[in-house]
Amino acid sequence: MSRLFDKKLRSILNKPQEKVNVLSDGGGLGARVSMLGKIRWQFRYKINGKNKRLDLGDYPEISIQRARELAYQYRGWLAEGEDPKHKREMLRNETLSPVTVKDALEYWLVEYAEDNRANVEKHRAQFQRHIYPYIGGLPVEMIDTRHWLECFDRIKKGIQGKQKAAPVAAGYILQNVKQALRFCRVRHYAKSRVLDDLIITDVGSRQQKKDRVLTDQELADVWKMVQTPEIRHMVYYSNLIKLLITFGARTQEVRLSTWDEWDFTQGTWTVPKSHSKTNAVIVRPIPQEMISWLLELKECSSNEYVLGELKKSEAVSVQGSQYWKRLGHKTKWTLHDLRRTLATKMNDLGVAPHVVEQLLGHSLGGVMAIYNRSQYLPEKRAALELWLDRLDLLIRSESNVSIMYSA
Repeated sequence: MSRLFDKKLRSILNKPQEKVNVLSDGGGLGARVSMLGKIRWQFRYKINGKNKRLDLGDYPEISIQRARELAYQYRGWLAEGEDPKHKREMLRNETLSPVTVKDALEYWLVEYAEDNRANVEKHRAQFQRHIYPYIGGLPVEMIDTRHWLECFDRIKKGIQGKQKAAPVAAGYILQNVKQALRFCRVRHYAKSRVLDDLIITDVGSRQQKKDRVLTDQELADVWKMVQTPEIRHMVYYSNLIKLLITFGARTQEVRLSTWDEWDFTQGTWTVPKSHSKTNAVIVRPIPQEMISWLLELKECSSNEYVLGELKKSEAVSVQGSQYWKRLGHKTKWTLHDLRRTLATKMNDLGVAPHVVEQLLGHSLGGVMAIYNRSQYLPEKRAALELWLDRLDLLIRSESNVSIMYSA
């Protein structure tokens, strides 16, 4: 079948015709010529036994070459089992209302992170501060790697007078953004792979593994401080630190804790999956010594939160990083170091490693992870009672204490 040429089409364009005619270019592509000489490209096809027609636009606005390219694309869609009309409409809608970077990240936050990440509000706050103001309103599928790198570089290097350099945060945010884009991609919400090849060290640095363990004297200072907070606003942090030291919990587990997690009849604190970093339930016994204090705390509470209010993780982290100075300690420690301190000193006291791991909320490795579902509640209760005895001894002995650890 002969193909169409511009010379042929120009010869009839805008010239009266005796009847409507369709000139074929082959492969389903044709040019419909009206009685007024108007020429419109059409693509004719059959799907599910039905004949269909799709208008492509008018000639010469749509050239012969462009019409052929469109027809070729539509034949490809047909080969993949898709109706060209529906496919084109869907793509037009995406073009007119594209998924933005903010849409994609919020989609991940709402559909995944809110149910699976205890730090979801921290993630959202980081996106709001470092991503949305710069590229949040741009179509995610049009964003190139360099646009993302500009955001990560600002985080890594900081902004003079406005924002401190935070290379570790840059790497942390990269990981979350990559997971968000993958989540959107596999659910066919939006497609972007421009960050696939980037790793943490391309945009920032990894969190350095820490080994800070408080000395007995430092621990005694902290434990004594939390027994009698001197200032009203210190009550929140005193209670937080007291619970962190007692249970070896993660800060977010205590910060997010609500009273319905605490069963004083059974004597257990159950951290739900939504508050756990490992997305697993953590059950810890409540030491007898702590129950009366906790009940008093609950009696005075005006809301569901064990600490009396819900503070943002960033605020808690900043405040918690200052206590070593206030207590006159020479070496910096953070709230997370209290958790490491419990683990180290419990091991020194002879507590079995698997019991310590269970208290920390770590998953047991190897075969134990598969077959051993025990919560070790009696063992954990005994370990916590022993731990509190040691803490009380530290206070009673003041700075002259020399703890004898079991072999």
